[in-house]
Amino acid sequence: MKQDKNKVNPKKLIIYYFSGTGNAKNVSNWIANILHNYNYDVELVDIGKIENRRKIYLQKDALIGICSPTHGFNFPPIMFHFILRFPKSKNNKLFIVNTRAGMKMGKYFLPGLSGLAQFLSAIILKFKGFRIVGMHPIDLPSNWISFHPGIKPTVVQSIYSKRKRETERFAQKLYIGEKDLKALKDIIQDILISPIAFPYYIIGRFVLAKSFYASKDCTKCDLCIKKCPVQAIKTIDNRPYWTYKCESCMQCINICPERAIETAHGFVFGAWFLINSVILYYIYKAIPIYDFLNSFLSTWLNRLILFFFNAFLIVGFFILFYWIFHFLIRFRFFEQIVVYTSLTKWGFWRRYKAPRI
Repeated sequence: MKQDKNKVNPKKLIIYYFSGTGNAKNVSNWIANILHNYNYDVELVDIGKIENRRKIYLQKDALIGICSPTHGFNFPPIMFHFILRFPKSKNNKLFIVNTRAGMKMGKYFLPGLSGLAQFLSAIILKFKGFRIVGMHPIDLPSNWISFHPGIKPTVVQSIYSKRKRETERFAQKLYIGEKDLKALKDIIQDILISPIAFPYYIIGRFVLAKSFYASKDCTKCDLCIKKCPVQAIKTIDNRPYWTYKCESCMQCINICPERAIETAHGFVFGAWFLINSVILYYIYKAIPIYDFLNSFLSTWLNRLILFFFNAFLIVGFFILFYWIFHFLIRFRFFEQIVVYTSLTKWGFWRRYKAPRI
């Protein structure tokens, strides 16, 4: 690519990133390396390590980057809240990159979906005065071990090689001042899938956070606690405990040297069935809230109120059940039931390892 001499590029690059297993961090490094080679002063900022995220000072004319994984078809709350609190700009250029669940089937590379991650963030930052010069999703390997086994290392490397070249081409466009708004090509399917982001934000992330546990194989090395990017894990009753701050970034389950951290699939399905089929049934039988609301509210508003009421009850009962679960798991009989109903226990359920850059 030839440089357009009529365009004036900023010589300072600041990328604010959040990363769990390393995908978003690697993308940030690829972009930083390319622009560093073009004599940019590069700064990478891990937002998980910023003590006060409300006090961000923008350098005039700096090129700003936002890079984060996609969780539940949106940026994880730590990044979304960071964007909401991000300072206003006086015409800084800005680009948004989200890593999303890429897969490979045979020789075909399958893309993930961004949902709200790109266009909602772009709208917010546009209102803050930024000039959006890049909106580009990068389909790196899916790391959601709670939902599927880790991708084979050879496939991971294949996806990484392809997406590294794509990211470097994106960085070169940033250098010459050419806009790259690839994310807008996916806007129809992203809008269609984006409603899932709302219940995931309210229910999904908390339920997922309350599915992790450490089996008897845990050696108390505390690596999961030390490496958690949002300090969401603490020790209770001499074993790791996942708090509501968990972003379900999957770092802990993937880095545990003993494979002791598991997803309690049996517990989740059992608790979900008990809450929805038994507890909520008797609550609504005792309190006819639906009939009460239906008597003076329109159908859609009725359903909206019920949705939030259900979400409140489900999250509340999951937190309560997790406390009980955490207490009972100290007993070997209960722990064995939990372990052997956890898919992550079995050898074929690989962990995910992002290549080191």
